[in-house]
Amino acid sequence: MNRLIEGVKLSKNKIINSVDGSVLHGIKRTDNSFKGFGEAYFSIVNFNCVKGWKKHIKMNLNLVVPHGEILFVLYDDRENSSTFNIYNEFKLSIKNYVRLTIPPQIWVAFKGIGRNKNLLLNIADIEHNQYEIERCSIDKIRYEW
Repeated sequence: MNRLIEGVKLSKNKIINSVDGSVLHGIKRTDNSFKGFGEAYFSIVNFNCVKGWKKHIKMNLNLVVPHGEILFVLYDDRENSSTFNIYNEFKLSIKNYVRLTIPPQIWVAFKGIGRNKNLLLNIADIEHNQYEIERCSIDKIRYEW
């Protein structure tokens, strides 16, 4: 993988194991990637299904995968960015339990690669607004899924 796209962060999340069930941390107000709270939502990504491409204009995303495994692909088309035209790939799962923070203006698409249901949690800094999202077809941004 190339260097991290400018503004993207990976943060190790803590798992507290217990015989009666584990606790999986998501984000804390004191984390340096926390920009505020707007909403949290879950998305299920079925095996071999691809969702995306989309780019938020204002929203910071904080993504964790507490169940299954999801491949995230990011693309930086910001001409003034030091990482212009760079792609990043991340596989998130319980085995790689990290929080992926994606700043505004970065394209993101993702694919369910776990055999069963794959669960994604996004903790966003603003509420969903359909007017602050750009979308394009999966074949418009070159990536070999």
